[in-house]
Amino acid sequence: MLLNAAERSTRRRSERTERSERSPSGSAWSRFSHWRRQRPFLGGLLIALGGIELFFSGQLDIGKIHVQLGIEGLQATIIPIVLVLLGVLIVLMPAHRIFYGVIALVVAVYSLVGVNLGGFFVGMLLSTVGGVLAVAWMPRAADSAAITNVPTASSAANPSVEAAGEGSAS
Repeated sequence: MLLNAAERSTRRRSERTERSERSPSGSAWSRFSHWRRQRPFLGGLLIALGGIELFFSGQLDIGKIHVQLGIEGLQATIIPIVLVLLGVLIVLMPAHRIFYGVIALVVAVYSLVGVNLGGFFVGMLLSTVGGVLAVAWMPRAADSAAITNVPTASSAANPSVEAAGEGSAS
């Protein structure tokens, strides 16, 4: 009975994977879901949300007290804009995810000093987790060739393609 349940869940998972790898010709949600799986979407989203939270925490007015740290508030404006931009760039250009993710991590940690304790720790934590997710994200084997233009393991294992190319060059 336990084996049957495991087989069913494995079969369902493989059917889901096959459905997701097919061309998305269904609803708008299925097309978005297919697009989202091809990039570090969650990492970019968390970085952008952290930047938005940092922006609003830097623009606080509590009664007659205006809370703003940094060089006349410039850092409280620039750091959140940079984080939102990095989050968008990570989602739109997944090939550069490691570079943008490392920059987002550095800026998020610096926001602890530059923007109201990193947006009272919430914005800094969101951006830091998003940066880690963006750096750690790896495309699927089928998607990696399209993103980074690197041959996949299956094309490297097939020497007949390379041998045919070498023979025609002579």
